Amino acid sequence: MGVDGSGIDGAAYLDVVHTAQDAPAWLDRLIGAYSTYGLALFGALMVAAWWRARGQGPERAVRALAVPLVTVAAFGVSSLLKQVLREARPCQSLHVTVLETCPAAGDWSFPSNHATLAAAAAVALLFVSRRLGAVAVVAAVLMGAARVWVGAHYPHDAAAGLLVGAAVALLAAWTVRHVPAALPERLARGPLRPLLAGR
Repeated sequence: MGVDGSGIDGAAYLDVVHTAQDAPAWLDRLIGAYSTYGLALFGALMVAAWWRARGQGPERAVRALAVPLVTVAAFGVSSLLKQVLREARPCQSLHVTVLETCPAAGDWSFPSNHATLAAAAAVALLFVSRRLGAVAVVAAVLMGAARVWVGAHYPHDAAAGLLVGAAVALLAAWTVRHVPAALPERLARGPLRPLLAGR
């Protein structure tokens, strides 16, 4: 049995869930599809950022290639927190019908992995392309909201996921910025040249 997080913002969660139940079916389908498949958008933004960065020098290309690695690292941190804190899903604790199938017991809720992945990708992308990063930031906030709308997470799960993802990405960006400037140039002359060299 996991921790019950309903005392934090369970009432707000129920308000959102009931609003979703009363919303038009097309809106629920749209938000549900984004909640399920929206992470693919971040993958597309990563590819676009890398493609553009290849023509802007090895340093920028290295930053672009670091984005998926940062995102995976954030997922690892989020998954570890889930196992440590073990917060039960709100649909289990509050026994409420939601748009998305309620996960089985043991599939913990805090923090939201979807929100963590989205925020990590968004913040990391900001250090490669401000324009693509800004698009990703908006998409990350929408992902967090979507996960609450479909009933998968409490609002605090989504907010924590966004914070965890952003924190991991900022730490990674600080680390990458302290890499010696000669390293990207050296990598661009080695086996990674096709990934780092301009078109």
